[in-house]
Amino acid sequence: MGGGNAGISLAARLLRDGFDDVTVVASSPGHRYKPLLNYVAGGQSTMAELERPMADVVPDGCRWVRDAVESVDPAAMTVRTRGGLTLSCATLVLCPGLVEDWDATPGLQSAYAEGWAASSYVPGSTPTVWPRLSSLRSGSVVFTVPPEPASCGPTALKPLFMACDSWRRSGVLADLQVRLVLPAATATGLPEADRYLEDAFADLGVEVLRESRIERVDGDLHSVTLATPSGRRVLEDVDFAHAVPHYRAPRFIAEAGLSADATPGLVDVDPETLRSRRHDSIWAIGDAADLATRPSGGGLRKQVNVLAKNIAAAREGKRLSRYDGYTVMPITVTRRTLMLNEVTRDGSPSPSVPFIDPFVPRRWQWFFDRYGLPQVYWRRILRGRV
Repeated sequence: MGGGNAGISLAARLLRDGFDDVTVVASSPGHRYKPLLNYVAGGQSTMAELERPMADVVPDGCRWVRDAVESVDPAAMTVRTRGGLTLSCATLVLCPGLVEDWDATPGLQSAYAEGWAASSYVPGSTPTVWPRLSSLRSGSVVFTVPPEPASCGPTALKPLFMACDSWRRSGVLADLQVRLVLPAATATGLPEADRYLEDAFADLGVEVLRESRIERVDGDLHSVTLATPSGRRVLEDVDFAHAVPHYRAPRFIAEAGLSADATPGLVDVDPETLRSRRHDSIWAIGDAADLATRPSGGGLRKQVNVLAKNIAAAREGKRLSRYDGYTVMPITVTRRTLMLNEVTRDGSPSPSVPFIDPFVPRRWQWFFDRYGLPQVYWRRILRGRV
């Protein structure tokens, strides 16, 4: 269930492993390589580079049901679609991703519609971000990192750093008031990574508002109201807000009794085996699964590998494999340098390249993230080869 990275790459992997009756339920006619959205917002990519027709990425031998999920019946192992179909299955994998929770931030959706706010996280608004940021020569701009759950939230820092680097090169950074709203005390919660990021914030003159969240926005007044540890704070006369909305899981997950709580409604699974705690034939990976680690595309590669093995092992009554919570949070610190921040669930470093410190910003890491990884994604990951 879901036609993003998780759904397509897992379907391809299962077909390669010999499963011959695989169905993907996905309503969108297009597929996006989402990590490039931050580069679009930073003026380094275009939407055309990250979008392809869904029909081109659904693997051969896979049935594609182009419809949205309306409900799930775990007991009957059926899925009801918005178009009225009832699909039966022996194994169900939930990977629908997250949806914007606009109601959590009154006024934000209207501000998006008016063009005063936008972000790399909402694809319809992403192409407007860089023209707005690059045109600023003075005034006030606000960036936010979304609270959990979110799709690799710390990567929302990419547009901030790329914009600040550009403003510095243009000689206007000193004329801009740049504020960053963080939901926690630090950007990543990883001391090794935060050391570099804190130095970068100080060097760029970014005012960091910690343990804060956007409570409300007013597009007419161009103001942002924050909930902070010391009370409510209003940021007035904001020229542009790169404000990422809050997110939640699709409601049908909680309605089917597959989550531990209604909000945010993530699928309640064993974070190591990826199996539902309530139903042995239901599994989940990706942003909507409660895996006790930050979601990421790099994490999905590990999850797909573990889950493909576990689906086969479950059928054969064998021991299940374990997912260690590996994730990666690539953050550009300048327009041409990037830190990878690869860790396991407990925060231990887990570099893909042996003996390389994953927290040190490097130019080759930016090049691979921007140009190399997209090619790996289209040619190998979506084909179940990684």
